Amino acid sequence: MSKSNKKDFQVAVIGGGVCGLACAIALQNAGVSVEIFEAAAAFGEVGAGIGIGPNAVRALKAMGPLDAVLGKLPPGSLSSKGFLFYSGLGDHQLVYDYPPAAEDASISMHRAVFLDALVGLVDPRYTHFNKRCTSISEHPISPGKLVVHFQDGTSHEADVVLGADGVKSAVRDFVVGAGGAAVGAANEKHVAFSNTAAYRGIIPSALLRAAGFKTQLTDRPACFIGPDKHVIVVPIKNGELINVAAFSARYDIPIGSQNLPAGTPWVDEVSREDLKKEYDGWGSDITTLLCLMPEKTIRWSVHVVHPPLESYAKGRVALLGDAAHAMLPHLGAGAGQGIEDALLLTRLLGHPDTCIANMQAVLQTYSDIRRPRSQIVWDASQRAGSVYDHHGPRGSTVQGLSEDLQDIWKPVWRYDLDAEFEQAVAKLRGNAAFARSE
Repeated sequence: MSKSNKKDFQVAVIGGGVCGLACAIALQNAGVSVEIFEAAAAFGEVGAGIGIGPNAVRALKAMGPLDAVLGKLPPGSLSSKGFLFYSGLGDHQLVYDYPPAAEDASISMHRAVFLDALVGLVDPRYTHFNKRCTSISEHPISPGKLVVHFQDGTSHEADVVLGADGVKSAVRDFVVGAGGAAVGAANEKHVAFSNTAAYRGIIPSALLRAAGFKTQLTDRPACFIGPDKHVIVVPIKNGELINVAAFSARYDIPIGSQNLPAGTPWVDEVSREDLKKEYDGWGSDITTLLCLMPEKTIRWSVHVVHPPLESYAKGRVALLGDAAHAMLPHLGAGAGQGIEDALLLTRLLGHPDTCIANMQAVLQTYSDIRRPRSQIVWDASQRAGSVYDHHGPRGSTVQGLSEDLQDIWKPVWRYDLDAEFEQAVAKLRGNAAFARSE
């Protein structure tokens, strides 16, 4: 995916979602030979809205696609909005106003628009559709070479494989498994039902107001919080549409202790009436909003990577995004973590000292640097959901909630991506994988 390959290795990116495409584009721009393999018949994203936090905005700017993304949006879409927290009960009292700050400019947009911006930057000659990866194996003749196997019976050889194939990742099999029949079983041990269901829909804001929704909707995202549940409303498309995500969770059992029955789909539909029953006793605005959700509302049984992987890399194979650390969506940080992964990976692979001979060390360093960071965000996302759902450490009073919500995004948004890269390079120089600087 480049006019001139400046490196002695070829990369295969598995998965053409936001994370995989961002990674492939940055590698292409760095002069690395890269091909991308997508399971579907065309690039497409499941879901409605996507949040690009300040950390992910900085990563996109560093990788190059930010201007293309902003070009698809109305002026002013990149701005600091903070977050409003209301009680989901009674008269919807304002619980906490998470203040906007100039350095926290972010983007809320439709996933399809975001993906469309990235697709326009990808060289179509090196994209392959209807290629669902089933496994990765080492080449039987060429040492170090990898073979990607697809569901249609075809295969592809590469020097480096990057798995951006989501929470159900097949590439993860190679990283966590010992080979043979044990591989799939080892992978499955790292995917767990989060005890959380998400109900998603998009509602025209004019329709919501006409139906009597009283809480003032501005251009700022808001969260209605209550016992075991919360509802997030995010204005998109210049405020014309409201992206709704209603969450319901169990806190009486730990994550991973009770998975869905075998064969149960992770995504299904529930009737609007059943959804309204979930929020029985909540305030009038929530009732009004749920009455405008689709008659058949999509329910996501949210799955996460748990317990955490011991490594995101094995040999010349590495994982990024949800394949490595799928998390609860309560800080809107999942996509951003995948974009951060892509930035460090592409910076390292494009580094002048990176070559096929030190690739294993480079990918292991990527893993060593990214694992602690993404786990901090994973843990913070889980904690945020518990706070919203009145299970936070300081309880459900307005004062307790305010204390728990203060600075809740700080560990996600205020992160130095350049320092992370410098740390990785220093580590590689320290173990002699990279040449020492003069």
